[in-house]
Amino acid sequence: MPQSSKRIVMKIMLGLFAALCIALLVYYAPAIIQIMSSMDNFRAYIHSTGHWGPIMFILFQILQIVVAPIPGEVVQIAGGYIYGSALGSFYTTVGLIIGSAIAFYFTRFIGRDFISRLLQKQNVKWISFMHDERKFGAFLFIFFLIPGLPKDMLVFVAALTSISSLRFFTILLIGRLPWIIASAALGSNLHMQQYTIAIIIAVIAVVGFIFGYIYKDKLMNLFSKSDKTNKTNEASETIETKEVSTTIKSKAAPALVKPRDLAPKKG
Repeated sequence: MPQSSKRIVMKIMLGLFAALCIALLVYYAPAIIQIMSSMDNFRAYIHSTGHWGPIMFILFQILQIVVAPIPGEVVQIAGGYIYGSALGSFYTTVGLIIGSAIAFYFTRFIGRDFISRLLQKQNVKWISFMHDERKFGAFLFIFFLIPGLPKDMLVFVAALTSISSLRFFTILLIGRLPWIIASAALGSNLHMQQYTIAIIIAVIAVVGFIFGYIYKDKLMNLFSKSDKTNKTNEASETIETKEVSTTIKSKAAPALVKPRDLAPKKG
C-alpha cells in the first residue's frame, strides 16, 4: 500500500476513534459532572474502584487535558485531597505527561489542520509568538508558571510550532510542577482540616496569579533576553573557535629544504 494511502487510512481510523471518544464523553458527561461536583464525591468514587483508584484518577487527569471540560486545578487539588501531597502530586504529574503527550503528538502528526483552524476562529492574540521559538518558549514557561491561567490549550498550540518535544516537555514540567505540588498540598490540608495552612497556600496562589498576570509581559521579555544572550554567547564562542582554528591553519609550516648533494665531485 502506498505511503499516502496508509496516512489516509490512519487518519480515518483515528478520526473514528476520536468521534467514539467524544460520543462516550457526551454520554457519560452527567456522571462525570456528578462525580466532580465535590471533593468528597470524587474521593468516594476513586476509593470505590479499589486498586484501580490511581489509574482512574490518572484517567481523569488525562481527560481534563485532552478534552479540557474540567479545570486543571480542581483535579490537582483533588489529588492531594484523596492521596495526600506526595502521591497526589505524583499521580497528577503522570496524568499531565500522558495527557499532554497525547494532545501534543495528535496535533503534530494528525490534527494539525483542525487545531490550526480552531485557533484562527478564536482569534488568539498571542498567536504571533508561535513564529519566534525563543519568545514562544519564554511565553510557555511564564504561562505554565502562573497559577490559575488556562494552560491545556497551549499543548495543542505548541504542537503547531517547530519547538522540539524535549524542549516543550522540559518547559511543561518545570513550569507546572511547583503549582501541582502546591495544589496537592492544598487538597491534603483541606482533607485534614488544617485550614490555616490551606488558606496560606490559597493566598500565595492568588497573589501569584495577580502579580503574574500583571507582569507577565515583562517576565516574558526578561526570559527572552536571557535566552537570546545565552545563544549570542554560544555563537560568539563558536566564531572565536573557528577564527583561532583558521589562524593556526593559515600559518604555513616552513618548507623543508632538501640538502644539496655535498659529496665531492669527481675531477
